[in-house]
Parts: sequence; structure tokens; C-alpha cells
Amino acid sequence: MIVRIMGEGQLRIADEHFPELNRLDDELGEAVESGDDERFRAALVRLLDQVRQVGTPVGDDELVDSDLVLPYAEAHIDQVRELLTEEGLIPLEPPTR
Repeated sequence: MIVRIMGEGQLRIADEHFPELNRLDDELGEAVESGDDERFRAALVRLLDQVRQVGTPVGDDELVDSDLVLPYAEAHIDQVRELLTEEGLIPLEPPTR
């Protein structure tokens, strides 16, 4: 799966990382629902840090569509709320290519 973090670039994420990313995504969704900005900010940073840690940067010379776009770390809680779907920001199953 190709993930873009707004303002940072694209990362290639292996399917094996989905369970942990979904767990962090669930925490983020709960934080957004609670309206607690401090909790939201911490959850967003954890999710983005994990994506950066497990992802492999897509080369600047590669032209690939992103399967998923994540907000930048400074995004406002209301901006992220608009991006959430029933599955959160990250789909429950990796997209097939």
C-alpha cells in the first residue's frame, strides 16, 4: 500500500503492518470522538510515527498513486474528523494492486 502523509511524501507499507496501524487508527478515532485535543494530538503523532517507522519512502522518480492520504501532524481535530470513514483513516484490509 502507498501512503501519503500530507506535506511529507509517500511511503510503501507492507500488509503485515496493518494490524498495528489499525489499532493506532482506532485510538485516533476514539480521541477524535472524545473531542479531547490533547488525546487526539498524541494519537495522531503515534500513528504518523508508526507509518514513518514501518514505511519505505517511495523514490522521487517513481510516479505512483497513493492508496491512502493521512493528515499532517499539525492538522486540527476538525480536519481529521472530516477525513474519518467507518473504518477510520486506514482501511481494515490493505488494498489490492
